[in-house]
Amino acid sequence: MKLIDHGVIYSGGKILDRIPADIKDAKNKTMAYRIMKSHSSKTEDGTFRIRFDAMVSHDITYVGIIQTARGSGMKKFPLPYALTNCHNSLCAIGGTINEDDHLFGLSAAKKYGGIFVPAHQAVIHQYAREMLSGCGKMILGSDSHTRYGCFGTMGFGEGGPELVKQLLNNTYDLKDPQVILVYLTGSPRKGIGPHDVALALIREVFKSGFVKNKILEFAGPGVAELPMDFRTGIDVMTTETACLSSIWLTDKVTEGFFMNHGRKDAYKKLEPEDGAYYDGAIEIDLSQIESMIALPFHPSNAYTIHEFLENADELLAAVEADTVKQFGSKVKPNLRSKFRDGAFYADQGVIAGCSGGMFDNICIAADILENGSIGSGHFGLSVYPSSTPIQKALLENGVSARLLADGAIMRSAFCGPCFGAGDVPANNEFSIRHTTRNFPNREGSKPDQGQISFVALMDARSIAATAANGGKLTAATDIEYKTTPLAYTFSKEMYEKRIYNGYQKADPAEELHFGPNITDWPKFNPLAENMLLKLAAVIHDPVTTTDELIPSGETSSYRSNPLKLSEFALSRRVPEYVGRSKAIMKDEEERRNGKSMPELEKVLEKCGMDKAVLDNTEYGSAIFAEKPGDGSAREQAASCQRVLGGRANIVREYATKRYRSNCINWGILPFTISADTPFDYEPGDYVFVPGIRKAIESGQTAIPAAVVSEDKVTQITLNCENLSEKEKQIILDGCLMNYYAAAMKKD
Repeated sequence: MKLIDHGVIYSGGKILDRIPADIKDAKNKTMAYRIMKSHSSKTEDGTFRIRFDAMVSHDITYVGIIQTARGSGMKKFPLPYALTNCHNSLCAIGGTINEDDHLFGLSAAKKYGGIFVPAHQAVIHQYAREMLSGCGKMILGSDSHTRYGCFGTMGFGEGGPELVKQLLNNTYDLKDPQVILVYLTGSPRKGIGPHDVALALIREVFKSGFVKNKILEFAGPGVAELPMDFRTGIDVMTTETACLSSIWLTDKVTEGFFMNHGRKDAYKKLEPEDGAYYDGAIEIDLSQIESMIALPFHPSNAYTIHEFLENADELLAAVEADTVKQFGSKVKPNLRSKFRDGAFYADQGVIAGCSGGMFDNICIAADILENGSIGSGHFGLSVYPSSTPIQKALLENGVSARLLADGAIMRSAFCGPCFGAGDVPANNEFSIRHTTRNFPNREGSKPDQGQISFVALMDARSIAATAANGGKLTAATDIEYKTTPLAYTFSKEMYEKRIYNGYQKADPAEELHFGPNITDWPKFNPLAENMLLKLAAVIHDPVTTTDELIPSGETSSYRSNPLKLSEFALSRRVPEYVGRSKAIMKDEEERRNGKSMPELEKVLEKCGMDKAVLDNTEYGSAIFAEKPGDGSAREQAASCQRVLGGRANIVREYATKRYRSNCINWGILPFTISADTPFDYEPGDYVFVPGIRKAIESGQTAIPAAVVSEDKVTQITLNCENLSEKEKQIILDGCLMNYYAAAMKKD
């Protein structure tokens, strides 16, 4: 794999190391720019103002989105909007909560004209691929893995407020993104699957930020060597590179997919125009990819399986040390005991979700396990097809029966293993999974209670090879097996019988179904003249994931109740955060009701301010983190802070555009500080930002502030850059809901 960190030209099907005379014109020759321009209302200032062809949300996010849009004046869905039920499907936690949300979703689809996909029918992204994708289209989803590039569709995963904007006929605004060419050559060897290619790519680019917030454009002769499911498996994992979106050239393989799905009109030829300009390139020789494993706790912590086995003791010791560093002495990791007699033994295998549960992956896994057995020991294998059409095909061609006969368990379409709501391993167990993420706690353990288990990402082929050896970690390239190519025929009869498609059939008379856990958002105040912040969490980890900001798993039952969900904010990383934030919020409420606050007055005096300034100052909490927001698009990572009185993030950089956007849309000031600015402050220290409202109004980007600790006052500069006019107004109004409410009053 080769990274080219400068501009290049794509011409004659090859990469040319030269810069065109007119970069802007040459950039418009990329597939990405042509598609975005066709969906944009205005591009004169370099900003794409995009309206999408369709949207998708699942049952962790759609209630909050619809509630926000409803409170902002929405009367109907103006575009196809699919509400899938693939995350809270089990309805096993929280009593009636999850099924109440599902009933709310169905009633909303009927009232506003949406598409409702019942539980176990399809995972969110497989439904979008099968029924909503199309060459040259754009889809917005409230899930970070909204990636449909290999179907000729640009998918963007964002927080809920960005979907609300579309529901209210507003635009997704994107400033002149960079595009990176991913040039594929060669053909994968037998035993190599899409996860192997994806993990190798993530390893090369994530830590350096090479493609962060950029669009990946796949081309080159290697594309033609990949079946559709293989392309899909690579494409969906581009999210873990921290890129913004993806797009692939389309060909006869793409056309065959749409023909098979009864949507031949959705196909058209896409490829870069000759002379297209790219801001960089990645060359991947598919023939050189090896079987990969991504160790805890990130997909970028990847090695070839051979590298891992050769250095297992050292690498496992590093994982154990990282575990203790993150979670403290409550957990007792013991991974090295699983390495015995030159072999490593896993405890569990899972093939699931939008990356693993594809037809080809499952068929090849059955070939590898053919007439074998996963054994009667502790190791177990679970397989989750990603949709009922795939499940039906596997039943009809006998693959499901073969897997069952070999000891595997066949399950339904469900995203649970990706975020800790299914197949939770035992304490100290090691699970190998063809799923999207292996972040801490993503498998469902609770380190604060002394529980810890581990997930490593691997391709379905090597998982099957490991299963055939009773859990002994095995690269699929190291075994002999015979493949029996099986054609997939899509059948949508179960969709026609079970899915409610109400697009353009909104019924205003339909009553929304509210369960007792579904609540409205609390009221948020507009930005005050000055801001006084108290640090409620200070995190110096290199990266803070959205799973740490708001944990997944059992907390997902409370997604429709902002107050209850906020109780889990940072609970697995800074357990004191919620209590600290609540205390700050209580003090602010009492201050607004007239109670004297001598401590806050003293802080202002240290900053050289009269205590009367407090009358025009909002007091709230803030977090400091080096690089927050990697991972999920869930808006709750920001909204929970806001519900608890959070008013700012102070960071070195934001891990993703979508987390920063979530902060802005919830009225949280997205401050950054320079790399050379020391930040050795502690929870309980104050940050006073005078004139913050005027600074935001005027577009000031470098904002003076004072940090007040117990024994000193330090002057620092908070940066607030690259805010659009709309984002400025959202912050001034206090949040996106307030912004729309203000607009309605003007109308």
